[in-house]
Amino acid sequence: MKRVKGQCGFSLVSAIFLLVVMAGLGAAMVTFSTSQNQNLAMDVLGSRAYQAAEAGVEWAAYNIISNPGVAGANAFGPTAGNALGGNLATFDVTVNYDAVPQVDDTTWPPDGTTEPVWTYNITATAVNGTAGSANYVERVVNAKM
Repeated sequence: MKRVKGQCGFSLVSAIFLLVVMAGLGAAMVTFSTSQNQNLAMDVLGSRAYQAAEAGVEWAAYNIISNPGVAGANAFGPTAGNALGGNLATFDVTVNYDAVPQVDDTTWPPDGTTEPVWTYNITATAVNGTAGSANYVERVVNAKM
């Protein structure tokens, strides 16, 4: 086979071009995969923060049943010295609730006395990390009982 002058090394140029394109695609795939993993980790932290805030609402409900008609507040977490257990141990949870008496116009019981019905506004806030950090998550759950 006879070589034509000027065609030497053409396959080398195309091979290098393909290697550069494939390396670029590989780098893009690694970046995409890393960002997906980070998003998944933040979704898990968000779910855990929600569960920690729900635990705060349940704590308030227990205290309302134990001591009706009284407002309350509490904090859980590593900074408060009484952390929640398991996967929620890293969350700081702040719970506040107030007691509001509601008096009905009708007299019940029939003896003529009126007793207030208590309503409670509960706010539970769960925080992980510090604001501005990569693992910062905050969830607030409000409930009315």
